[in-house]
Amino acid sequence: MVKVLLERTIKGKQVGEIVRLLRQMRVLAMQQPGYISGETLHALDDPNYYLVISTWESLEHWQAWYGSQERKTLAAEIDTLLEAPTRMRIFTY
Repeated sequence: MVKVLLERTIKGKQVGEIVRLLRQMRVLAMQQPGYISGETLHALDDPNYYLVISTWESLEHWQAWYGSQERKTLAAEIDTLLEAPTRMRIFTY
């Protein structure tokens, strides 16, 4: 199993839009082979900081989702709302 952590800091006051897009991304991810679970956390001390944690059966499952065109298309839309590129870390246990 792997856990993928995605850190995002949004620009300005676009909370409603980023929440909508992150939910849409989760709905798509949930339909992918190997997806186990996911959660989106919002920092109390920084209203523009979001942490998305997803759990996958294997690195290969994550990589298949990461390389999919539907994820790339939605990620590009999310990226337009960010102050900096998404930071990603992958963990195993």
